[in-house]
Amino acid sequence: MTHRLIDTPAHLAEGAAHLLRIEPRFAPALAEPLPLRRRPDGFGALVDAVVSQQVSVASAAAIHGRMLAAGLTDPAALALASDETLRAAGLSRQKIRYLRGIAAADLDYAALRAAPDAEVIARLVALPGIGPWTAEIYAMFSLGRADVFAPGDLALQEAARLLFGLPVRPSARQLRTMAEAWSPCRAVAARALWAYYRMARSREGIR
Repeated sequence: MTHRLIDTPAHLAEGAAHLLRIEPRFAPALAEPLPLRRRPDGFGALVDAVVSQQVSVASAAAIHGRMLAAGLTDPAALALASDETLRAAGLSRQKIRYLRGIAAADLDYAALRAAPDAEVIARLVALPGIGPWTAEIYAMFSLGRADVFAPGDLALQEAARLLFGLPVRPSARQLRTMAEAWSPCRAVAARALWAYYRMARSREGIR
């Protein structure tokens, strides 16, 4: 694969072709074109990630809508907002603390675009409320990194079990080790496994 980033469907298709060459067992998961799933980067993306933690998709969307309406997706505005205003938007006390901490960190989001993958992850997990999974998802979909993976994701673990006929679901550490062989296309492998998981869940009723 010649592209460090996944910015277009063509980049994604190139990565899928490379992945099939190095691991043909991905074929069932790559039978259909994969979604690009690119998102904007920056403070708003991390706000969305924190807001979405431990709530339903519908609840997260409602909270995000209230925050957007109140102008609370800008770091300065959020830092100045009162706790009462943030609670009225639907944020818990813990999430308010997280978002204030992220706003106060004044992270250079533009600089992350050029930083190595490991540095991106390290800078993000240093922020309050941002763990490895959130950092990896941000790197994959907000920055388009081609060789980042999220082994702690349960859907990826279950998809790997199904696709590769494993006796049990691999742990995050085991899946990270497996994924090393898929470099430099680990973000393509993640998209393929998520697609396969959705297909298998529809077919077999996986929960």
